[in-house]
Amino acid sequence: MSMTQAELGEFGFAGDDRVVPFQVEGLDVRGRAVQLGPLINSILDRHAYPQPVARLLAEAIVLTVLIGTSLKFEGKFTVQTKGDGPVDLLVADFTTPESVRAYARFDEQAVADAVAAGRASPEELLGQGILAFTIDQGSFMQPYQGIVPLDGASLEDIAGVYFRQSEQIPTRVRLGAAELFDRDEDGKPRRTWRAGGLIAQFLPDAPERMRQPDLHGGDGDERDVSLHGDDAWDEARVLVDTIDADELTDPQVGIERLLFRLFHERGVRAYEPHAVYDRCSCSRDRLKGVLSGFSAEEIEASTEDGKITVVCEFCSTSYEFEPSEVADA
Repeated sequence: MSMTQAELGEFGFAGDDRVVPFQVEGLDVRGRAVQLGPLINSILDRHAYPQPVARLLAEAIVLTVLIGTSLKFEGKFTVQTKGDGPVDLLVADFTTPESVRAYARFDEQAVADAVAAGRASPEELLGQGILAFTIDQGSFMQPYQGIVPLDGASLEDIAGVYFRQSEQIPTRVRLGAAELFDRDEDGKPRRTWRAGGLIAQFLPDAPERMRQPDLHGGDGDERDVSLHGDDAWDEARVLVDTIDADELTDPQVGIERLLFRLFHERGVRAYEPHAVYDRCSCSRDRLKGVLSGFSAEEIEASTEDGKITVVCEFCSTSYEFEPSEVADA
């Protein structure tokens, strides 16, 4: 098993907030895996989300990071849910090469009622709606968007439908988030969040080996690929499905150990990790440019106590503007 660069005789570990690409040549499988620590904790702690909302957003962030770090061009990848449930919006985006931001919009009372009634599963919190994947390569390229319905029991199940429908590559996604409780250096109780995930794809040299049945309602082969598919992919899928949610978030396991546990019999190769960071793309100049497009009436309506205050939904940074500097921009 090849790891990241380390001194002779040492074993290199990526650690938190670093995506590890991997390959299992014996199974024609490639993928990426990650454990998020400080990054995910800072994003969730910033907004003090209720536990079930934080867990959903954490999984959306992991999914975004796993896919976003595979981009081979400058741009932005966004995962967004829109539904009619108590959590009506999740947004997580990755700006190449390494910046992540995210936020959730929810009805606080509806979430509390759902938890009290024991109706806080992902599908119950998100409700009916869509999951959208958007790739934006800048002003000179038309954005690409893939949309699938929110009809799965979890984000990883819904993401699997997206890959099958859009990329037509056999793919298995695993996502997990955990709230950990310990004590800080002063002995005071402390709560921290961790999250992790893995995406594995079947990419053999012979394209016909990748063929899958159509989605329900399609006009293609109706066979069940999980029962009658390629033996190599069946084996890989079964191995990935053995992952326990705790393994994805346990700092004592680590991505390299997890990959070894899964694929050591087939020979797994881990490549140089890709660091990711909690970084928002908001700025005073950018927001000023947006406000400069407001009409005089809109500027007046946005002014309170002689100031226009804008708070970034992602990072909660507050920006203040004089109405005159916006009107004159």
